[in-house]
Amino acid sequence: MLDSQLLRNDPHAVAKALLRRGFILDTDRLMRLEAERGQQQTEQQSLQAQRNRLSKEVGQRKAGGEDVAELMESMASIGPRLKAVEVTLGTVQAELRTLIEGIPNLPHASVPEGSSEHDNVEQRRWGDSSQPVFEAKDHVDLGTQLGMMDFDAASKLTGSRFVVMFGALSTMHRALIQFMLDVHTREHGYRETYVPYLVNERSLFGTGQLPKFEEDQFLTTSDPPYYLIPTAEVPITNLYRDVIVEPEGLPARHVCHTPCFRQEAGSYGKDTRGMIRQHQFEKVELVQLVDPLHSWEALEELTAHAAVILEKLGLPYRVVTLCGGDLGFSAAKTYDLEVWLPGQQRYREISSCSNFEAFQARRMGARWRDPSTGKPALLHTLNGSGLAIGRTLVAVMENYQTADGAIMVPEVLRPYMGGMERIDRG
Repeated sequence: MLDSQLLRNDPHAVAKALLRRGFILDTDRLMRLEAERGQQQTEQQSLQAQRNRLSKEVGQRKAGGEDVAELMESMASIGPRLKAVEVTLGTVQAELRTLIEGIPNLPHASVPEGSSEHDNVEQRRWGDSSQPVFEAKDHVDLGTQLGMMDFDAASKLTGSRFVVMFGALSTMHRALIQFMLDVHTREHGYRETYVPYLVNERSLFGTGQLPKFEEDQFLTTSDPPYYLIPTAEVPITNLYRDVIVEPEGLPARHVCHTPCFRQEAGSYGKDTRGMIRQHQFEKVELVQLVDPLHSWEALEELTAHAAVILEKLGLPYRVVTLCGGDLGFSAAKTYDLEVWLPGQQRYREISSCSNFEAFQARRMGARWRDPSTGKPALLHTLNGSGLAIGRTLVAVMENYQTADGAIMVPEVLRPYMGGMERIDRG
């Protein structure tokens, strides 16, 4: 959520910045509501002051034995007027709050101009993305021919955008999770964390999924209702909701493996083949909460931590900076890691690493005690996938396939798979 003082003091500058991400701020409505809020608050304070003054005067006159009937009548007339003002003020504040909650974060000055993913800017590449000498298959054909990946069975059990895996592919999926957790905890110093897979509405509001992305969430019918998490970012970041962290507790770094659940309501008809875009998938998530002075170097660090996984697996990738029009709602800046998929002959996103600055922290009341002032101040939050497990499995399958349809096991995964070097049918 944006700073209300900034919106109040310079709405036109905010509107100009938001245009870089294609968002049009209704400044007229914002200023009208702010003016009405200010007017109603002034009236409320005036009536409260009148009532207090009259109450004090009534007490003084009563003590002196004077008649207070007229004063009491004046006091009584203030009550209905004050109630009416409070009702109007509450309505205005609710409308203003709804407006502000729907405004996305301001893009950082370094975010490239652009309106869509086609305007994202490539920063660097790693690895060899040349095609194999034989015709590369995609993961669907590879997994199906190995007898280890069944989308029809998943559709029978549940519906579209699910998968059932068997044998060595299931083992590799599990191995990837353990491998990523080991790297991030042992080499990068993240604290492994386990969280609930169901969260309340306030948690999703805190990280910015609600109210804007309600249609993308899976919701239970329990009382109270719970949301299935779309990413571990939600419960991990909300651990710091309404918390003041002491300076020695920063930076806070968490790594967490969870299943993730998304309706993909805005992606109808997109990536319907295979495991690229599913309703249920697994991720190893990296989350950092830091001193605001260090959040931009933390973004570079977090992105590098995610990239290390791809390099250890020997998977070609590139890093792109998202343009303003492709930024997520809460992000000030995002780097996407895109892995090379020979079966599709293109790079596909496998991790998004973002700095949200104080946007999420303001929604959650997540603060730290600034030693320079001794007072609480908003934290900066960051997160990124380290990595998405299903997409990493897809990348390994397509990049390590052989001409006869087998899959070689990356060397770093072999200790997690009982020394297995090759996945064949059977």
